[in-house]
Amino acid sequence: MSDNSLSAPQLPQWPQFDDTERTNLIRALEQGQWWRMGGSEVDSFEREFAEYHGAQHALAVTNGTHALELALEVLGVGPGTEVIVPAFTFISSSQAAQRLGAVAVPVDVDLDTYCIDAAATEAAIGPKTRAIMPVHMAGQVADMDALAKLSADAGIPLVQDAAHAHGAQWQGRKVGELGSVAAFSFQNGKLMTAGEGGAVTFPDQTLYESAFLRHSCGRPRTDRWYLHRTSGSNFRLNEFSASVLRAQLTRLAGQIDTREQRWPLLSGLLCEIPGVVAQGRDERCDRNPHYMAMFRLEGATEERRNAVVDKLVAHGLPAFVGFRAIYRCDGFWETGAPAESVDDIAGRCPATEALHREAIWLHHRTLLGTEAQMQDVARIVAHVLAEA
Repeated sequence: MSDNSLSAPQLPQWPQFDDTERTNLIRALEQGQWWRMGGSEVDSFEREFAEYHGAQHALAVTNGTHALELALEVLGVGPGTEVIVPAFTFISSSQAAQRLGAVAVPVDVDLDTYCIDAAATEAAIGPKTRAIMPVHMAGQVADMDALAKLSADAGIPLVQDAAHAHGAQWQGRKVGELGSVAAFSFQNGKLMTAGEGGAVTFPDQTLYESAFLRHSCGRPRTDRWYLHRTSGSNFRLNEFSASVLRAQLTRLAGQIDTREQRWPLLSGLLCEIPGVVAQGRDERCDRNPHYMAMFRLEGATEERRNAVVDKLVAHGLPAFVGFRAIYRCDGFWETGAPAESVDDIAGRCPATEALHREAIWLHHRTLLGTEAQMQDVARIVAHVLAEA
């Protein structure tokens, strides 16, 4: 294999922007009102984002973690309650519940899709369970059929962590059409971004109005008398961020189209490499935005996986280790942890344990590259693994 065949592919950069963002920022600047209560950018973005996702309402907030926290709060999560979360996820999924005073209960995920396991979820339901949080890992929608039935039968609401799932669909239905609250992130690496930011979509007016109050210190939209009707915090998004997100939303669909075309090619090439298993796909997820190009090194130790990621980065790929199992993070145990040990939880989460050791992901900008670049990426992965 020649050195040239291993040269780093010149993948597209992220974030992507053009004169649309510049024009929108100037418009936000020149309107003279930079706060959402006086400007028009946040309101416009919320309408556009809700429409794109098939939701009745959307509320823009400061970041994705606050989106989760607000979504849980309006559903009654707080001290004395429990929230079921996948054990394999970014820790905001659990900490949003824990910072409200609730206990986060980790359950295992499916080793093929990396999404929360419905049977494990059902087994974890108890008298204190107030919400179930499926995470649409890397854009793969969790089994919303099984989870919706479980939710209806148990009378426990779902809160979709859709931080990876902008534009995703499940059997032709968009995330906002699945009948439950969903939380999104616009952090710098996400599928659309303003550096930071988040949004919550709601299936009904009542939840939306409650969330609006709580995201604005409990204060009604037109209040002049400091009538703080609920407790709350300041989770309001500013006008400049909203103007950028409006531009980002206009190109999201085209970017998803490209990633949907590239992932079958790249995943097929990766699966030809001995020891590599790409994230699977539940075909009921008929539009996957592919926030990550994920795969695992079957049977690898955490140390070997970490060394492989370092070498992939050295070869110019935007590679990262998979998330730590949340119960293997010190922060998980600071507050709102279940009355179990790490070993207890690990014993019932074998798929999470495997992903904790073996998972690697490539930034979604990888999948915005050309077909030839997908070949280059696979060659580099094969070469690094052969060396290792």
